[in-house]
Amino acid sequence: MAFLPDESRSLPPPPLLNKGTVWFGFAGWLAALLDNGFNGRPVIRAGVHRQILFASLGCFLGYQLVKRAEYVHAKVDRELLEYVRHHPVDF
Repeated sequence: MAFLPDESRSLPPPPLLNKGTVWFGFAGWLAALLDNGFNGRPVIRAGVHRQILFASLGCFLGYQLVKRAEYVHAKVDRELLEYVRHHPVDF
């Protein structure tokens, strides 16, 4: 993705079904249902294709955000371990 540097490719990818994909997929589906409700259409039966699209986009966004969070945590861990390695007297 555009907001991850190339060094993030060395990390293993997160599982496809994780809490980010589930929650954002649910939020996307709920957004489609709310759109149906606000526009006076039948909430569940109308726009099933849009519900699937919004849920898929939510899953994709959740996966990318989990991937970004794992990269940031790995970077912080690497920097912390580098500091500990260079300053063993403090620890």
